[in-house]
Amino acid sequence: MRAQDSATATTTIAVTPADRTGGTTRTVSPVSTAPGDATDTSGSRTDPLPRGTLLAALGVLSFSLTFPSTVWGLESFGPWSLVAVRSTLAALIAGAFLLAGRVPLPERRHWAGLAVVAGGVVIGFPLLTTLALQTSTTSHAAVVVGLLPLTTAAFAALRTKRRPSRTFWFAAVSGAVVVLAFTVQQSGGAVSRGDLYLFGALLVCAAGYTEGGRLARLMPGWQVVGWALILCLPLMVAGSAVALSVEPVRLNAHGIIGLLWVAAGSTFFGLYVWYRGMASIGIPKASQLQLAQPLLTLVWSVVLLGETLPLAAPVAAVAVLVCIAVTQRAKS
Repeated sequence: MRAQDSATATTTIAVTPADRTGGTTRTVSPVSTAPGDATDTSGSRTDPLPRGTLLAALGVLSFSLTFPSTVWGLESFGPWSLVAVRSTLAALIAGAFLLAGRVPLPERRHWAGLAVVAGGVVIGFPLLTTLALQTSTTSHAAVVVGLLPLTTAAFAALRTKRRPSRTFWFAAVSGAVVVLAFTVQQSGGAVSRGDLYLFGALLVCAAGYTEGGRLARLMPGWQVVGWALILCLPLMVAGSAVALSVEPVRLNAHGIIGLLWVAAGSTFFGLYVWYRGMASIGIPKASQLQLAQPLLTLVWSVVLLGETLPLAAPVAAVAVLVCIAVTQRAKS
């Protein structure tokens, strides 16, 4: 948060307990700015490319590469091996950051919530989407998972016992209908096994995001992800040993790059810059940036994987984005 005033005076702002970023109080120093500088209603600078916007956009870019990287990783690893090794590497990176920052252990009351985050974001979503991508195309998965913001919003409404407006629910249901129609049309009149995996991934990830959002108000968001990864580390190490001994490994450049990206890029780095950017510019602005994620994934599916997009894919993706945009503006 930055304070702005005229060029001839400075203003000191007292930061209240509500002025927190992921649970860490930020100290605000007086600054002097030139006349004409503007602030938005949240007090953020309206610079053409503020640092927070760049960080959030970098997070979205990282997430959009997850599915293509997973497909590359499957060239070298089985689905169970890929998920287990991916989570193990991400947990080791997170552990290094937590140790370097001398971050204390979370309070005991937070571990149940961290377990939900771990089950949904660290294990459930990666595993189910990886299994789905064995039979589904990246473009197909991108459209289905494009429903995630709406699913998360619905979970959040139930978790917080808030009652969003009828406009919100109408847009959410409309988005769900679009995705269901798309999956049925693309699967020849029935829902495929890959679609069931993707719908399951939506549910567990939405639960993990909702609980993670609650915890991010009590501690920095990257620490939520970091401790969730550490919580899974023993299980993932054991899973890696078992899966690698059972599933064949055929190392190639694509497979290694895909593994490294989903571990370091999507699972840790992407979440790190995403939470930092979201804390800086606020959830509403960050959510608007995330609307581009499904369309970016469609682009990567063509550029990196050589997929041919059916006309229904971009049409359905845009329809879902419109529904998400409506929910962003609907009054709670």
